[in-house]
Amino acid sequence: MAEQFKEQGGAATMDPSAAFRWLSSQIMTQVVSPQRKAKKRAKVEKQRRAAGARHVVEYFHQVDDGYSHLAAQALESLSQRYDIDLHCHLVTGPSGNNSVEPDLLLKLARYDASFIAPHYGLDFPKTDGLPDSVAIVKAGSILAGKSNGSFAGLAASVSSALWSGDIAALDILAEQHGCGSEEQYQACLEQGNARRAELKHYSGAMFYYGGEWYWGIDRQHYLEARLAELGVDNSPEKPMLMPRFAVEPGKHTDNGSLTLEIYPSLRSPYTAMVFDQTLALAEQTGVNLVVRPVLPMVMRGVPATREKGLYIFSDAAREAHSAGVPFGNFYDPIGNPARNCYSLYPWACEQGRGNQLISSFLRCAFAEGINTNNARGLKKVVEKAGLDWSVAKTLVGQSGWEDILESNRLAMYDAGLWGVPSFRLLNKQGESVLALWGQDRLWLVAREIERLLASQTAS
Repeated sequence: MAEQFKEQGGAATMDPSAAFRWLSSQIMTQVVSPQRKAKKRAKVEKQRRAAGARHVVEYFHQVDDGYSHLAAQALESLSQRYDIDLHCHLVTGPSGNNSVEPDLLLKLARYDASFIAPHYGLDFPKTDGLPDSVAIVKAGSILAGKSNGSFAGLAASVSSALWSGDIAALDILAEQHGCGSEEQYQACLEQGNARRAELKHYSGAMFYYGGEWYWGIDRQHYLEARLAELGVDNSPEKPMLMPRFAVEPGKHTDNGSLTLEIYPSLRSPYTAMVFDQTLALAEQTGVNLVVRPVLPMVMRGVPATREKGLYIFSDAAREAHSAGVPFGNFYDPIGNPARNCYSLYPWACEQGRGNQLISSFLRCAFAEGINTNNARGLKKVVEKAGLDWSVAKTLVGQSGWEDILESNRLAMYDAGLWGVPSFRLLNKQGESVLALWGQDRLWLVAREIERLLASQTAS
């Protein structure tokens, strides 16, 4: 035990894994510093004014992506509401080490987008499956080479025809607006991908302004707020086009007929910012909560690029700050810290404190900057969870937890999910009625719980 948690002096004396943990912690803590963010924004605007340039928002459209279909419907209203120049690009989806389960991602995007569309006043065709490759090329070829203004006005119609499987409508649009060759479409994709890579991103349905990225309609409210602060909102008295939805329990309370599963991991910044909110939602609504932790992706051998890691951590910090959740004083728990906590999880559950252990660990690692890779740090985690350190320290490193986490991972994949945190809502018969990925879907989980409880009351 003492050897396992031997104190590390400084970065110069650390073993390689500890050095990486320390360095990544320092970098990420700085990256999400509000002061650093404010300075970067001020610098961007100073340079823009000095150059006499307008406010330019860039949008990256992935034709076969459900989230891009929703974003396409917001382009015209965004460009009309704000005094901006909107530059549109065609791109492919994530590739290489930025791409995890691409086939599952496209299916989930279609499923998820169809759920959230009505809440934003948008449409998603009521059809199953994904567009075929011929239709995708046709849709992309119609948009290829279009000027920014015509792209914004045309993208929604093209995307609607594509996702509806309406080839005749695509043919009409091609006749009315022109259609480039497949080679022209591919050239536009290469140009869009190159521009996106230059700006250090990897995904579709993304907006970019002044050094910051905003994912689709889910993050558009951050972009709108920033543009409003810069004084380019043409209708400041009106509500945002795409608002942020709060996690709000409804007026009905369950008697345990519904079960909410959450799949968290101990190295996920998104899990860190939403885990306690999930516990609170379950308590407020009365649903049965089942916590099913999984091993972090990186510890499962799934690679992650630097650009992806920086975006995820920055975005999670932005989400946390917006929700009023403490976050950002980070000490990376990758590797042994996570394994040691997982090894205590079965025991903590036996004490009725499993959720508290996960909550405490995430708070220490992502909000309090505690090094959980030594006895002093893990002791703080354990005691903050209301557990006995004198017992816990004798159990660190015990086996048995690995099978539990692997079983949870398999269940998550069976539900069509693979990232964390993921949620699954089950009815009284144990049937899945909702399966969604991401901390930014807890508001939708809350609304679905209320809808189901209200329907039970009505019947």
